[in-house]
Amino acid sequence: MRERVASFACVTAPTGSGLLAELLTTDRIKVPLVASSKDDVLRELVTLAVPGADATAIATITDAVRERERLLSTGIGGGIAIPHGRTAAVETLVLAAGVARVPVPFDALDGQPVSLFFLLLGPEHVAGAHVKALGRISRLLRHESVRTALQQAETPQRFLERLAGAEAV
Repeated sequence: MRERVASFACVTAPTGSGLLAELLTTDRIKVPLVASSKDDVLRELVTLAVPGADATAIATITDAVRERERLLSTGIGGGIAIPHGRTAAVETLVLAAGVARVPVPFDALDGQPVSLFFLLLGPEHVAGAHVKALGRISRLLRHESVRTALQQAETPQRFLERLAGAEAV
């Protein structure tokens, strides 16, 4: 039997533009992340994404992300991972991000550790917006200059400014 957990409403892009900088807020960016293992990074990002969630909700959401990871690692290479999952425990898309100063082993497709993370969570019934956001993240991070700028951000505010600047180009 599936356990019911509280559902968390999260901020979505108010203009409908789909800009990542509008899905992300400084309180959902962590520079630096403290976790040093894949599982701990997932838990740290989920906790960041849904502040105020109880332990049961954190576990349920983290399990959804882990389930997706079991299919294929979301470590896409180049020091980037975009873990994601869909779960009834969130009501809208939510994005969190973090930078690990010491790269974390993440079973990335290129075999290299990861230092730049974007976590995307969405409700089970919103597949289209979820896929669109994943595509936008991956397209933006194809540019080495963007990856480097984000990895070198010293604060959540600088991270968000650099993300917004990259999207404006």
